[in-house]
Amino acid sequence: MTVVLLLILVLVLLLPFFMKSIERNLEVFLLVMGTIAAISSGVLDIALLMKAIQNPIKITMVVLVASILFKWLRLPIQTGVSSVVRKLDMNVFLTLMIVVLGILSSVITAIVAAIVLVFIISMLRIDRDTLVRTTILACFSIAFGSVLTPVGEPLATITTSKLNQDFFFLFHLIGLEAIVGVLGIGIFSLFFLRPKHTEGKEQPGQVERYGEILSRTVKIYFFVMALTLLGSSYGELVERYLLDLNTGVLYWVNMVSAVLDNATLAAAEISPAMQIETIRFILLSLIISGGMLIPGNIPNIIAANKLGITSKEWARYGIPMGLIIMILGFGYLIIM
Repeated sequence: MTVVLLLILVLVLLLPFFMKSIERNLEVFLLVMGTIAAISSGVLDIALLMKAIQNPIKITMVVLVASILFKWLRLPIQTGVSSVVRKLDMNVFLTLMIVVLGILSSVITAIVAAIVLVFIISMLRIDRDTLVRTTILACFSIAFGSVLTPVGEPLATITTSKLNQDFFFLFHLIGLEAIVGVLGIGIFSLFFLRPKHTEGKEQPGQVERYGEILSRTVKIYFFVMALTLLGSSYGELVERYLLDLNTGVLYWVNMVSAVLDNATLAAAEISPAMQIETIRFILLSLIISGGMLIPGNIPNIIAANKLGITSKEWARYGIPMGLIIMILGFGYLIIM
């Protein structure tokens, strides 16, 4: 079983980069891999099947409703964005957007923040490279900000519930680190992004048909369903091999959350018996590494799907950015 699951993990990591047919049908590929993993690990039963069917419903409904609302409100939103952009340098605008969405994601949720991100960025006349970089940086920022409250994202919800803590527990535990992370990404963006104006060229998704909205919603449904199956399949493996690891080693091993749902890993790893510092190590490693690849976080999935960002494009910037933040985070935690 272990060998099969490790092989599946390798295939999930590598095949989207080397096979265009899988890249174009990533949701179906992950769903197939998730099903095989669930069968191989012996966890596929009616309960898991119902969980996999029900888990994506809320997320996809939010995406569907928000997408339709943004379609209806596209013109006034575009007018407002254009007005702000005329008054600000594009680089400054993109930086402010990254920081503001990161902070607000703890209130409006990571999903809504990601939807706002793609609808704003799809209205901007910027070059493709800047679009990809901005999207990835914003998703890292959203990942940091959304963990400040239990309503921000599933990782925060599960952690707060499992530790039986109050609404502000995570804010007190890693609030400083999360806010510094958002601001740090913003400062980096100010120097890293060099947007080029593309006159007369519309970005993907600027004018969207209802059929396209429905198609994207269905894809996201299957994506989340696949992640549910994958996450449940590796639960026993995590408990058997990861829970007894040294905290520092676990920090780096948690980079598997780049392809596995970080909320599932948090549910398996975090325990009320742990020391606070150990929980801080786990949370920060899951938050950061989730931004490295598209399957690592729901905002990544929404943004990449809507803007047509490929796995290679995301990995080109997401992996080095994630590694830099991981190293800085590790150094900070060791010093503290």
